[in-house]
Formats: sequence, structure tokens, C-alpha cells
Amino acid sequence: MGLNLDAVGTTSEPSERSWGHQDALLYALGVGAGSLDPTGFELEFTTENSHGVTQRVLPTFTTIIGQGGRGPLSLGDFDPAMLVHGEQSIRLHGEIPTEGAVSITTTVVGMYDKGSAGLVVLESESRHAGSGELAFTNRSALFIRGAGGFGGPRNPEGDEESELAAEPLPTREPDEVVSYGTRPDQALLYRLNGDRNPLHSDPAFAKRAGFERPILHGLCTYGFTGRALLHLVCGSDPARFGAMRARFSKPTMPGDTLTVSVWDVGERAAGAYRFRTETQRGEIVIDAGLFRLSD
Repeated sequence: MGLNLDAVGTTSEPSERSWGHQDALLYALGVGAGSLDPTGFELEFTTENSHGVTQRVLPTFTTIIGQGGRGPLSLGDFDPAMLVHGEQSIRLHGEIPTEGAVSITTTVVGMYDKGSAGLVVLESESRHAGSGELAFTNRSALFIRGAGGFGGPRNPEGDEESELAAEPLPTREPDEVVSYGTRPDQALLYRLNGDRNPLHSDPAFAKRAGFERPILHGLCTYGFTGRALLHLVCGSDPARFGAMRARFSKPTMPGDTLTVSVWDVGERAAGAYRFRTETQRGEIVIDAGLFRLSD
């Protein structure tokens, strides 16, 4: 068992992913939209037929419709229970329509030796079907316990954005803070978006992976955090949402309350914000967060 190091640098054949307005509505509910006030300001994300309201799509929906394009990529042979989502970044090149289709290709950017674990970095590029224009990109880092020790590089090469995300958060109080409660059945609702990993629903599988009970999807926590950034930084306008990246530092449990803190660091980079998400227990579940407004 182990990682297939020969996969580094390979790119999948294109695959197509389509969606409709109902998929966008289900995703919005899956990341808590409307839970604070079902008839309030998030109606544009949770309904398609409210009077005077035009449906729009949450930007982090890209993590759902940007999945695909991995076959016939072979990452290696490992126990899926040992795989944990380590980092996620998205970059949008325009607002997501309520209905559409994209052609997706995925590249294995690198595999890194963390000693007791391996880190696999994948980048998926999604282009609008028909026009071929770039719609959005997803970059995922997968942490696979027990797959390290192969003698490869330990970390990806850094860039200016990565360095900014890795810097300590400002020592001053955050500029914006918001808290969202998750539902006890949040993982069961979110999994209907397509991620049926039993780690989030099957108690026996969760125990085999080392957890007392099923945990919340990392991308669900990411979606809650993205909602906070959309409302706190973008004035609830998805067209202003440019890019978001973060590291999953600890599991979230369904029913947790998530508090998102945001710092404006525009003096370091135009339109940039740092952020962090923590639970009611004070546990940091999303760290090294960096957000950029659209150009």
C-alpha cells in the first residue's frame, strides 16, 4: 500500500458536471443558509420563486460542482478511512449561474512526505461548457495517514499568497465576527450534495477512523465560513467574492456553533482579509484563512 508517485504532474481527461437551481438551493440549506431567519435576507440563496427576489448561488458551491475529472488518475492504494481533507482553496472568475455545466480537468500538483502521512495536492480547473471560458478553480490538499515515509519533499513550494496565509493572525481584535449554529443532523443534510463518505454518517466507520461519532464534512464547515465572508466582507454580493483558502485544523461535530473572525489586511495586499473559524469549545477548526475580493 502507498501513494502512486508517478501520478504527479498528470492531468485527467475532461469530465462534465451540470447543475440546476435545485442543486444550488440544496447546497445553501446544507451550509446553513436561512437557518437564522428562514424568510430573511438569505432568501435569494434558499428560494427560487419568492416575490421580488432573484435566486443567486453561494460562491462555495464551487466545491460541489467543481468535483470530478479525476479518472483515470490513480493516487495509489490506501485505506480511505485514513484520508482527511487538509486544505481547500477556491478561485472564482465570475458569478456562478443558477443553472449551467462545466468541463473539469484535474491535475496532481504534488505528493509530499509528512513522515507518518502523505499529502496529495490536486487542482481542478472548471470551464463553462460551450464557451470554454474559465469559471472557477478548486485546489485540495488530502492528508493520508500512514502513507508517508517515501522520501519525497515535505512541503509545496511557497508563493506570495501562501506566505500571507501562513503568517500569524493580527494581534488586534478582529474587524468582524459572526456565529452560526450547525444542526445535529447537519452532516446528514450536507451529504445529499454528493459527498456520501461514511465518515460523516456511519458510527462504525467513524470509530475505525478514530472518531467517537461521525464528524461534519470539512467542506460543510468551509461553506459556513464562506457564507460568513460573503455577508461580512462582500455585502452579501456573490459577484464580489474572489478567492478563499484555508486549512482544516480540527474536526467539527454536527451541532457545534461556528464563530468566524475576520481581519482586514488590505495594507498587506489589496482586497485581502484573514479569517479563522472556531467552535463554542474554543477549538480552531479552520485556520490559515485568506480571502480576496474579486478584481
